[in-house]
Amino acid sequence: MKTAPTADHQPAGRNLFLVLANVRETSIFIFIVLIIAVVTLRSPYFLNVDNFRDILLDIAILIMVSIGQMMIIITRGFDLSVGSGIGLSAMAIGMFITQHWGLPPWAAVLMGIGLGLLMGGFNGFAVTVGRVPPVIVTLGTLSIYRGLVYVVSQGAWVNADELPPVFKEFTLQPILGIPALIIFAVVVALIFYYFLNHTRTGRQIYAVGSNPAAAQLAGIRVNRIIFLVFALSGALYGMAGVLWVSRYANAANNTGMGWELQSIAAAVIGGVSVFGGTGTVPGVLLGSFLLGIINNAVNLVGISPFWKQVFYGVVILLAVIADSLISRRLQRALTLRRTT
Repeated sequence: MKTAPTADHQPAGRNLFLVLANVRETSIFIFIVLIIAVVTLRSPYFLNVDNFRDILLDIAILIMVSIGQMMIIITRGFDLSVGSGIGLSAMAIGMFITQHWGLPPWAAVLMGIGLGLLMGGFNGFAVTVGRVPPVIVTLGTLSIYRGLVYVVSQGAWVNADELPPVFKEFTLQPILGIPALIIFAVVVALIFYYFLNHTRTGRQIYAVGSNPAAAQLAGIRVNRIIFLVFALSGALYGMAGVLWVSRYANAANNTGMGWELQSIAAAVIGGVSVFGGTGTVPGVLLGSFLLGIINNAVNLVGISPFWKQVFYGVVILLAVIADSLISRRLQRALTLRRTT
């Protein structure tokens, strides 16, 4: 008569699966290494310090926005308004700077954060007080914020010659030999890593995403947490809009368009579960880096850039399917472990 394996004699494959499921960033890292190796064979220039500097500059803003998106996904929501929020912040603050050349760059960043807090706070208010699903709310504000971009700009763009040199140099100014924009992204990542992993509020964010009903019974103010993550996401994409203007020395009516998809892709590739309660800042960093590598490789290898949008959609679908399969198998493995 066969007996179930004990905890000490479980199949090695199941134990290995449990380890990999809990360290999902490992598979992303391995995939990144494989892509680097393949692209380098096609284009030796890819493995170049200057090229990797450009990749990091390109993904620095994406990292900040994706961290905000990550927190919302952890609480079982999505923010589809991030691209429009970037565009509105870039246009509004950019046009203000063209009229006030003496404004310090750090003050412009604070203004962007303030505007982002208003946009994210409005989303959070509609979700928590209005009790409207996040996808519906942010789908609406996606159009509202993009419409306001046209209202503010009156169809005009913010061009490089209208911006003060000190502002255009702000994100590229080297700090210990590293462009300031990359340093900003690292600082933001470190702050939110500490916030999510070493503060009470950070742990409550995960608790709300894992089981909102249980979190409510445990005394966690669920609506306050949900409002907070939307406000923080707004602050991040508000700041990102200002940094965008400095980095690219322009603000157009389509600035940030499509970034809702990119930020979701970076998060889910990085292991953030769309079912809530799971996700890490290091995972988002790896997800953003993977997207940056692919974007760069597409240009170097000569593949049509239109395939990037196809890739984002396919990756999101595969990540969601994989996450569902991993969650079910992990649940079965843990149930078996408890019963043996």
